[in-house]
Amino acid sequence: MRLHRLDITAFGPFGASQSVDFDDLSAAGLFLLHGPTGAGKTSVLDAVCYALYGSVPGARQGSGQGMTLRSDHAAPGTRTEVRLELTVAGRRLEITRQPPWERLKLRGKGTTVDKAQTWLREYDPTTRAWKDLSRSHQEIGEEITQLLGMSREQFCQVVLLPQGDFARFLRADAEARGKLLGRLFDTGRFAEVEKRLAERRRATEAQVREGDAALLADAHRMQQAAGDTMELPELAPGEPGLAEAVLEAAAVARATARELLTIADRRLTAAESARAATGRELADARELDRLQRRFAEARERAARLAERSDAHRAAQERMERARKAEAVAPALELRDVADSEHRRAAAAEARARALLPQALADAGAAPLAAAARRAAEELGGLESARRAERRLAALVEERAGLDRQERADEEVRQEAETWLADWETVRTGLQSRVDSAQEAATRAEQLAVQRDPARRRLTAARQRDRLTDDTEAARQRALAAAEDAVEARAHWLDLKEQRLHGIAAELAANLTDGTPCAVCGATQHPAPARKTAGHVDREAEERALTAYQTADELRAQAERHLGAVREALAAATAEAGDTPTAQLAEEAEELDGAYTRARATASGLHAAQEELRRAEGEREQRVAAQQQAAVRSASRVAGRDRLGREQALLEEELTRARGTAESVTARAAQLERRAALLTDAADTARAAEDTAQRLKDADARLSDAAFRAGFDTPADAAAALLDDTAHRELQRRLDAWQTEDAAVRAVLAEADTADAARRPPADLTAAEQAAADADRRLREASSARDAADRCRAELDRLSAHAATSVRRLAPLREEYTRVARLASLAAGTSADNERRMRLESYVLAARLEQVAAAATARLLRMSSGRYTLVHSDDRSGRGRSGLGLHVVDAWTGRERDTATLSGGETFFASLALALGLADVVTDEAGGVRLDTLFIDEGFGSLDDQTLDEVLDVLDALRERDRSVGIVSHVPDLRRRIHAQLEVVKGRSGSVLRQRGAG
Repeated sequence: MRLHRLDITAFGPFGASQSVDFDDLSAAGLFLLHGPTGAGKTSVLDAVCYALYGSVPGARQGSGQGMTLRSDHAAPGTRTEVRLELTVAGRRLEITRQPPWERLKLRGKGTTVDKAQTWLREYDPTTRAWKDLSRSHQEIGEEITQLLGMSREQFCQVVLLPQGDFARFLRADAEARGKLLGRLFDTGRFAEVEKRLAERRRATEAQVREGDAALLADAHRMQQAAGDTMELPELAPGEPGLAEAVLEAAAVARATARELLTIADRRLTAAESARAATGRELADARELDRLQRRFAEARERAARLAERSDAHRAAQERMERARKAEAVAPALELRDVADSEHRRAAAAEARARALLPQALADAGAAPLAAAARRAAEELGGLESARRAERRLAALVEERAGLDRQERADEEVRQEAETWLADWETVRTGLQSRVDSAQEAATRAEQLAVQRDPARRRLTAARQRDRLTDDTEAARQRALAAAEDAVEARAHWLDLKEQRLHGIAAELAANLTDGTPCAVCGATQHPAPARKTAGHVDREAEERALTAYQTADELRAQAERHLGAVREALAAATAEAGDTPTAQLAEEAEELDGAYTRARATASGLHAAQEELRRAEGEREQRVAAQQQAAVRSASRVAGRDRLGREQALLEEELTRARGTAESVTARAAQLERRAALLTDAADTARAAEDTAQRLKDADARLSDAAFRAGFDTPADAAAALLDDTAHRELQRRLDAWQTEDAAVRAVLAEADTADAARRPPADLTAAEQAAADADRRLREASSARDAADRCRAELDRLSAHAATSVRRLAPLREEYTRVARLASLAAGTSADNERRMRLESYVLAARLEQVAAAATARLLRMSSGRYTLVHSDDRSGRGRSGLGLHVVDAWTGRERDTATLSGGETFFASLALALGLADVVTDEAGGVRLDTLFIDEGFGSLDDQTLDEVLDVLDALRERDRSVGIVSHVPDLRRRIHAQLEVVKGRSGSVLRQRGAG
C-alpha cells in the first residue's frame, strides 16, 4: 500500500482545505511530520485512518457517527471532507468520505442533519480517467478491508506505529500481551475452538451422564424385580466402569432368577400331584355321602306316604262321586240359567212399577200397554205447537239481531263523526310532510352532482400523496440499481482484464506436443504458461457478464418504473391541484353528510304520499259507512213492527198448547216420559211371567236327572260336583301320590344305594378340608412359579435394554473421552500440556516468536549488536506460560526481562518490535506490501549515536522502496531529515506546510 495524496477540509483542527502530497514526501524515503503540541500532527494520521475505515482510533471517534470530527474553525457552509488517493494491490483508488453534517435548513428555521457520504473511484490507465465503483459505506468498507487484509486496529498498530503502546507491550504481563496480539492476529477463532471444545465436552458429558442415569434407573428396576438377590454398584453417573458393573450385576441376577424358576417348577409339579390325589378322595367321599343320603331320604318319603294313605283313599272316593255328578251337571246349569233370568225379570218389573203412578202400580200388562198408547197419541197432537215454539224463538233472536245491528251502526256513525271532525288538521300535516320530502329530494340531487367531483379530487389527492412517497422510493431504487449495474460492469471488466492477463495459461492448457500453437505456430512447448491462484476462466467472465446484464436490465426496469410513477404523480396532481388532502377530505365529508341527511329526508317522500292517500281513502270510507248506517237504520223500523205482530200470535197459540207446563217442549217431554214408563212396565211384566214358567220346567228336569245318577236330592248332586280347578287339584294330588310311591320303591330297590347305607357314614368335611389345603398349596406354588417367571422375564427385558443402552452409549462415551481430552489439552488443564498453555496462547506464542525474530534483525543494528529479543514460554509463578518476552544482553551474556531496559533502550527496542510486528502482520494479511509507514514519537529519549543508528535502520527501509514518516517534535530531527510536513496552529485553525521534498 502506498499513499499518494491526502486532501482535508474542515477536519479536526484544520478549518480550511489542506493537502498532503505523499509522493513528493516519499521521494526522500524518510520525512518528518512535526509541529507544536496540539497543532494536529495526529489528526493527519486520523484523516488517513478515517478515509480508509470511516472511523478514527480510540476515543477521538466520539459519538454521533463521526459528527465530532468536524473542525470548530470551519465556516458554517463548508462540509467536512477527507479524500485519500492510494495504490493497493496494483490498483489506484480514490476514497472520499463526508461524515454526517448538521447544517441550517434551506427553508424555514432550525437545522437538519445530512447523512454521511462515501465515494470510491478507480483510475483506469487505459482511458486515463477515473471511474466510479461504489457509493455504499458497507461495500466500500468491505472492499478496502479485503484489499488491505487488515482491520482498523491492525492498520493502526502496523502502519501508524504508536511507540507508547509498544513500550507498554515490552513491560506488560502475558495477559496484556495476549490481548494486543489477539487483536492484531485475529486469533479469536482459536479461542472459539477452545469454547466449542468445552461446550462439546459439557454436552457429551451431559449426554453420558443422562445415559448412565437411565442405565442406573434400569439397574434399580432390576433390583426391584430381583429383590435382595442383586447388589447395585456404588458408582455415580459418568464414572468409569459403571456400565460393566451394571451388566455384571444383571447377569448374576438373571442366573439367580433362573435357578429360582426351576425350584418353583418342581414345587408346582408336586402340588399338582397332591391336588389330583385329594380330588379323587373328595369325589369318592361325596359319592358315598350322596348314596347314603339318598337311601335315608327314600326311607323318610316312604314313611310320609304311609302316614297319608287314609287321605289318599278319601280323595279317590271324592273323585268317584264327582264323576257321577258330572251326568247331572247339564240339568243343574239349565236350572241355574232359568233362575237367574227369572230373578232379573222380576227385578226389572219391580223397578218399572215403582216409577208408575199409584193408580197403575198393580195393573197388569194389558192395561199398562193401553195407557201407553193413549199417551203416545196425545204426544203426536203437540207437533204443530212445537214448530210454533221454535218459530217464536227464532223471532226473538231475529229481533235481538236487529237491536245489535242498530247499536253497531250507531257506533259507526259516532266514530265517523269524531274522525271527520279532525280531518282538515290531519290532511294539512300529511301534505306538509310530502312537500318537505320533495324539497329534500331536489336538494339531494344537487348535492349528488357536487359530491362526485369532490370524491374524484380527494382520491386524486390521496394518490398524489402516495405517489410522492413512491416516487422517492422508486428514485432510490433506480439509483441503487444504477450503482449495482456500475459495480457489476466494473467487476465484469475487471475479470475480463484479469482473464486477458492470464489468457496465455488458458491457451497453454490446450497445448499438446506436436500440435502447433494457435499464437506462435510452434510445435514444441518447452515452458507453457501455468494458471496461477485466482485465475479467471471464460465461465467466470461469462457469469460476471450475465450478472452485469441482469443488473443493467434491473436498472432499466427501475428507470421505467420511476417514469411511470412520475407520470401517475403528474396526472394525480393535475386532478387534485395543490389543495391539501385533509382539506379535500373535510369538504368531501361535509358534502357526504349533507347528501346523507337530504337522502334520509327524501326517503320518506313515498311513505308520506302513501300515508296521505291512505288517509283520503279512509275519509271516503268513513263518509260512505256513515251514510250506509243511516240507510240501514231506516230500513230496520218496518221489519221490527212485522216481527212484533207475528210474535204476539205465536205466544197466544202456545199458551193454549202447553197447559200447566212451562212450555210446549216441557209438555211434550212429560208425555214422552209417561209413554216410555208405561211401555217399559208392560214389557217387564210380560217378561217376568215368561221366566217364571221356564224356571218351573227346569226344576222338574233336574229332579229326574239327580235320581237317575243315584243322588237323593238335586242338592246332593250339586254338592258332589267339582269345578275345573278343584278337579285338577284333586287329580294332581292323586297322581303325585302314585309317582312318589313308585319313586320310593325304585330307590329302595337299588343295590349300590342299599350297599352304601350299610357302610359307615362318609367324612365329607375332612375330605373337603384336605382338598382345600391341596388347592391352596397348588395356588401358592403356581403364584410362586409365575412370580419367578415374571422376575426372570423382567430381568431379561431390563438386561437386554441395559445392554442396548450400553452399546448405544459406547460411541458417545468414546467421543466424550476424546473430546474431554482435546478440551483439556486446548484449555491447558491436561496433564499432557506440561506448560499449561491454552490453544490461543500457543498460536500467539508462535506469532510472538516470529515478531521477536523479525524485530531482532533491526534491534541488533540499533543497539550496535548488543541486544537480541527472544520469546520465552516459561511459566511465571503459578500462571500459564507462552507469552514471555526477554532481551539477551551480548555484553553480559545474561537473559533478562524487557522491563529492565532504560528509556532510550526501551524506545529503540519497541521501535524494532513495531517494525517486526508490521512485517509479520503484513505477511499474515496475505503479503500486502506496506510502502508507507508512520512512527509516532519517542525519539527524544535517544542519544546522538543511538539516534544515528535508529535513523540508519529506518533509512534502510528505502531499499525496499518504502517511505517512513516520523511524527516528532525533536529539534535535532529537523536538521537530519530534509523532507518535512509541518503543522502550524493558529487562532483560525491549523495549516500544513510541506517543504524539502521532491
